[in-house]
Amino acid sequence: MPMVVPELQHAYDEVRRHSMALAEPLSAEDQNVQSMPDASPTKWHLAHTTWFFETIVLAPHLPGYRPFDERYAYLFNSYYEALGPRHARPQRGLLTRPSLQEVHAYRRHVDESMARLMSTLDESDLAALEPTITLGLHHEQQHQELIVTDIVHALSCNPLMPVYRPEAIETERGAGHAQPLEWLRQPGGVVSIGHDGRGFAFDNEGPRHEFLLRPYEIAHRLVTCGEYAAFIADGGYARPELWLSDGWAAIQREGLRAPIYWFRSEESGHGEPDDLENWRVFGLSGLRALEPGAPVSNLSFYEAAAYAEWAGARLPTEFEWEAAFDAPGIEQMTEHVWQWTRSSYDPYPGFRPLAGVAAEYNGKFMVGQQVLRGGSIATPPGHTRRTYRNFFPPAARWQFTGVRLVRDN
Repeated sequence: MPMVVPELQHAYDEVRRHSMALAEPLSAEDQNVQSMPDASPTKWHLAHTTWFFETIVLAPHLPGYRPFDERYAYLFNSYYEALGPRHARPQRGLLTRPSLQEVHAYRRHVDESMARLMSTLDESDLAALEPTITLGLHHEQQHQELIVTDIVHALSCNPLMPVYRPEAIETERGAGHAQPLEWLRQPGGVVSIGHDGRGFAFDNEGPRHEFLLRPYEIAHRLVTCGEYAAFIADGGYARPELWLSDGWAAIQREGLRAPIYWFRSEESGHGEPDDLENWRVFGLSGLRALEPGAPVSNLSFYEAAAYAEWAGARLPTEFEWEAAFDAPGIEQMTEHVWQWTRSSYDPYPGFRPLAGVAAEYNGKFMVGQQVLRGGSIATPPGHTRRTYRNFFPPAARWQFTGVRLVRDN
């Protein structure tokens, strides 16, 4: 059933407000920086999510709508080939114009136009348009997570190691004192995988289908920083037998010896690699001492797979992860770190992309990427679900990504 207009307007307002709240602690200079080609400036995220509603909802459906600035179609398109050329992704940080104030005005213009559109919809029009508006809201929530992960990467490049948000935001959802790891036996068998059609889902979460699993055991919690430090101390980054070939080539080429946001403490000297007092970890609350019981984060798929090999286990498939989502005793399935799986990002049997422009949303990325499941400390509340399929290239390290182990039973 589609949302009634007041509910849809409320959902729209809440999502749009949350984006602005995420940007509020940042200066105008913060919001224009692009620290690497894979990241985007906060200002660009605020504008791009607005462009989505303007281009895909307002322009075709609000009679007489005039774009805020026709040039923005080129600046803030992301990857929609059907909608024309666009500014190169690696150069988004060069967009000092429009100013942040102009982007805010752009958002207000589109928000007012969306309110006008929704207030004039009759019941049949709403039923037809509500799925597209809802897709736009979930699209903006995806960019809300990117606002956080991208700015953390940018701030980590600053020698001042600035704090993005107060410590409470990170410790409430991301840290803790880990209990001894337990293995939860799963029977396997034929399981139903994918979204069941109730509520929102992206097109890549279906069709629902059956999958045969062998019996397996899954760790009841995530791998911790303390456990990963032991992997480092045991020469984990210097043992090629633990690494996939591409991963070993990457760490040799880039000289990697620890997760991206782990730094040696200058005060404690060099010491031994397993001396936890030597490590500082950068995150939402700046640079602080490593918390041994916190879930390890910001690992690439290669790092996660190497750790699993070292631990005498493996990464779960996305099907094993989904089947164990409600297993008795399972913990930390969402709201901590996205969890790498051993599954490549492929279409489910019978998959068809959404119709129209939204056909480019997911399907064309189904090659060369790994599926992640769960959610992270940066995922907006209400944006996680059992069947959600996140995906990134295996070398990606700037997202809040971690490890859950499985082993064959």
